[in-house]
Amino acid sequence: MNIETARYHMIEQQIRPWDVADSLVLDLLSIVKREEFVPKALKGLAFADLEIPLQGSGEDALSKGQCMLAPRVEARMLQDLAVKPHETVLEIGAGSGYMAALLGKQAQSVVTLEIVPELVTMARDNLRNAGIHNVKVRLADGANLGMFETSVDVIVLSGSVSEVPASLLKLLKPGGRLGAIVGSEPVMRGTLITKTGDSAFKTTQGWDTWAPRLQNFPEPSRFTF
Repeated sequence: MNIETARYHMIEQQIRPWDVADSLVLDLLSIVKREEFVPKALKGLAFADLEIPLQGSGEDALSKGQCMLAPRVEARMLQDLAVKPHETVLEIGAGSGYMAALLGKQAQSVVTLEIVPELVTMARDNLRNAGIHNVKVRLADGANLGMFETSVDVIVLSGSVSEVPASLLKLLKPGGRLGAIVGSEPVMRGTLITKTGDSAFKTTQGWDTWAPRLQNFPEPSRFTF
C-alpha cells in the first residue's frame, strides 16, 4: 500500500464529500500522520472509513468506546469547532491520541482525558513520537469532572453521549464551543454548542452520524409502565 496515495484518497473520497472544505483542516489531515496512531496490527485500516478498535476485539472495543472515530467524523468536528491558535482545549476520550494531535496542531494547548490506563500510555507514546508537546494526557473519568476547575475555549467529546451534561458547559469560557455527537441509536447528530452569555448557549445540529458511547455518561431512563 502506498501510504500517501491512501491518505490522498481518504481526504478526497471520504472527507471532502462530507462537506469538509476548510483548507486548514484538510492540510492538517495531511500533516498529522494517522497511521502512526493506529495499532500496528491494524495499520492497513488507517485510512478506511470506519471506527478502528484500539484494544480487544472490534465488537468489544466499540461497545466500550475504545476506538478511533471514522476520519470523516473527526474532520467534520474539527471544521465545526474552528479552533484558534490562542485557544485552550479539553478533550474527553483520548483513545490513541490522534484527535488530540490534530487539536494540538491548531490550539495553544490541549488536555485530553482517558479512562483506560492502557490507552493513556498509548496516547502519550504516540504523541511523543509524533513530536507534539502541547498536549497533556490524563487518566481521568471525563463523565466526572468535579476536580476540573479550569475554564477552556473548546471542549471535544470524542464519542457519543445521549445528552451533554450541564457540568461540561459550565467549563466553557464566553464564546467557547463544545463539539459532540449527541443522541441514541438510530439517530445521533453532530452537535455544536456555543456559549453566548453567562448562562446562554446556542445549539446547532448540522449532520447525522454514529459513534460509540463514551463511558459513564448518563443514559435516559427507558422505564415504561
